Amino acid sequence: MHDLELTEEQVMIRDMARDFARGEIAPQAQAWEKAGWIDDSLVAKMGELGLLGMVVPEEWGGTYVDYVAYALAVEEISAGDGATGALMSIHNSVGCGPVLNYGSEEQKQTWLADLASGQTIGCFCLTEPQAGSEAHNLRTRAELRDGQWVINGAKQFVSNGKRAKLAIVFAVTDPDLGKRGISAFLVPTDNPGFIVDRMEHKMGIRASDTCAVTLNNCVIPEANLLGERGKGLAIALSNLEGGRIGIAAQALGIARAAFEAALAYSRDRVQFGKPINEHQSIANLLADMHMQLNAARLMILHAARLRSAGKPCLSEASQAKLFASEMAEKVCSSAIQIHGGYGYLEDYPVEKYYRDARITQIYEGSSEIQRMVIARELKNYLI
Repeated sequence: MHDLELTEEQVMIRDMARDFARGEIAPQAQAWEKAGWIDDSLVAKMGELGLLGMVVPEEWGGTYVDYVAYALAVEEISAGDGATGALMSIHNSVGCGPVLNYGSEEQKQTWLADLASGQTIGCFCLTEPQAGSEAHNLRTRAELRDGQWVINGAKQFVSNGKRAKLAIVFAVTDPDLGKRGISAFLVPTDNPGFIVDRMEHKMGIRASDTCAVTLNNCVIPEANLLGERGKGLAIALSNLEGGRIGIAAQALGIARAAFEAALAYSRDRVQFGKPINEHQSIANLLADMHMQLNAARLMILHAARLRSAGKPCLSEASQAKLFASEMAEKVCSSAIQIHGGYGYLEDYPVEKYYRDARITQIYEGSSEIQRMVIARELKNYLI
């Protein structure tokens, strides 16, 4: 892979993440999948390396360089294990991001350094059983009683839901105001009213703790309101650019790992008297996979550079996420095809890559939502 006009610092961060992923993540990924849990010691090491505070400036204890470095690191960690890449991406974008961008000085002092170091993992409680892509259609309610917020409701598909110590919870505070009646709250997960009902059993990224959560008379101080009352939906949507860049990078990392596994296998597997990568049909598959990976990376880096420069990039981030996630399924499928029957067995890693890649077309905005966003931007397209 060429260094696509990367700075020395970006290359250093990428290489650090790659060495860590290959040395300490990939060898344990299968064991974590069977356990349904990523080792706490590994998460602590990620924190020590600065991988869990990559969107947070140094003044708040983070390791922010730019979104290019962040995307490169997420790609490498995800190549080691998709579930670990999910933990990293979600914690950075929707765990740290809202506190950094909307937290009061006191809230930042209380939470941000621990979030950036990984001592505290964050989760994002927006989706509900009846409200996925329709994020404004929430039933969870928060009422202000005697200087305290009382929250009741149910949340679904909460990534990092069991591991997290801090939850960012979205609830309706003013039902008559529609979208403008939603607010965001900082809820410590040791609150007795914050109940993890179960960890979901999933097709892929099985080591990621995806949970259903109930908020049952969850009482928090009035000061735990994040941002202004009624600005919850804006807060939820504000992290879309960074979040989608992260998931695009996760998809790319998983797909690249599948490609590298297929390439290695094709060099060793001999059929009809020669390695199968010397047969034109297999060579063509590998060429297409390589091309698609490089195209996705260019789209991701373009969106990341715009984000780093403070320029609007919602369409570019959506395009990168859409292309990378759909590319990942195709590349992982081709990797299985190249392995033949062995690719269908759990003994070979491409079976896991295929399952892990599939979710990237769904969370952080499904492919259908990404197309809606991209199409909406075309209204301003100059011909």
